[in-house]
Amino acid sequence: MISGTFSIIQQSLSLGCFPRVQIIHTSAKYEGQVYIPEINYLLMLACVGVTLGFRKTKQIRNAYGIAVVFVMTLTSAFLLVIMIMIWKTHILLVILYVLVIGSVELVYLSYVLYKFDEGSYLPLAFTVVLVTVVYVWNYVYRMKYIYELDHKISSHQFKEIVAKTNTCRLQGLTIFYSELVQGIPPIFQHYIANVPALHSVLIFVSIKSLPISKVPVDERFLFRRVEPHGLNVFRCIVRYGYKDVCNEHESFERTLVDRLKEYIKEELWIWSSIKSNTKEIVENGGAKDNVGANDESVHNGEGMTMDEEEKKEEVVVDDIEEVDRGLEAGIVHLMGESEVVAGKGSGFAKMVMINYVYTVLRRNLRQTDKAFDIPHKCLLKVGMTYKL
Repeated sequence: MISGTFSIIQQSLSLGCFPRVQIIHTSAKYEGQVYIPEINYLLMLACVGVTLGFRKTKQIRNAYGIAVVFVMTLTSAFLLVIMIMIWKTHILLVILYVLVIGSVELVYLSYVLYKFDEGSYLPLAFTVVLVTVVYVWNYVYRMKYIYELDHKISSHQFKEIVAKTNTCRLQGLTIFYSELVQGIPPIFQHYIANVPALHSVLIFVSIKSLPISKVPVDERFLFRRVEPHGLNVFRCIVRYGYKDVCNEHESFERTLVDRLKEYIKEELWIWSSIKSNTKEIVENGGAKDNVGANDESVHNGEGMTMDEEEKKEEVVVDDIEEVDRGLEAGIVHLMGESEVVAGKGSGFAKMVMINYVYTVLRRNLRQTDKAFDIPHKCLLKVGMTYKL
């Protein structure tokens, strides 16, 4: 039961339905074998509290019984859905299954519900608390994401912000963490307004958990350059599955930079492929004479002239060297520390969920910088208030 609790919490966290907690992988061979210290302490306190509160095995037995019967009933209900939608079982067999299995489980369920006031209420109380935590966390998380999506900075606005005369570029590399996978988060403009300085290389990183078990390593990092080219600004989406294990022996920073260099090199091939598909090849008339007359415009067979290819390779080399210089100068991790409050006109329930329940959960549970082991000497948090 304890191992099952750890596994369920891990998968709920990966789906964004549970507050962030520390997950420790206890086995290098079995990736699903995890340990969650916070949940383990809560289970310990719950066991001690139940023992001291009930003090009788009869009430503990009733509490355990209703939990087991509800699990059996839910399992049978899910099996019924599978029989109808996946197995395409004959309707007579489905009815027979409901009459036989459903009748037996209904008898068990009615028996444990009859003893509701003798201890059976405890699992239901735990269920209400857990569902409340999951609902509030997921609700506010989605509201925050929608707010950032509605107030994101467009490409045109980003160019204007960076092009300001009072914004200077410093040698170094900045990793700016954001939940958005498209656009620039509004907290970036808040940062520039107070600290008008940017490092020579800027990477907006979004770490996402996908509802699949594993993401191949070569597909984990997705990069895209933010135009114009000379700004050296990139977007990166880091994707993990709910069964993926983060390699503690491999630095996230080093892996991110290595993948960025590979992306910069791939840009040359992508650019030449697009050019070869869109450029019209003229094979007759005076075009042949012009091609033969100008040795510097000889094509390499992939849609680029030799001088264009050389210039592009020089740009790639310069970009990679700029990344290396930024890495040597030091990496700074920028993280938004957004405070959320209910906006004007919000109802009482929304105000309680955002201003009280969510705030208590966020302040007393694991922070993002601790979850990703970001060194404190390289971390800078930017605060901003979101009115949802």
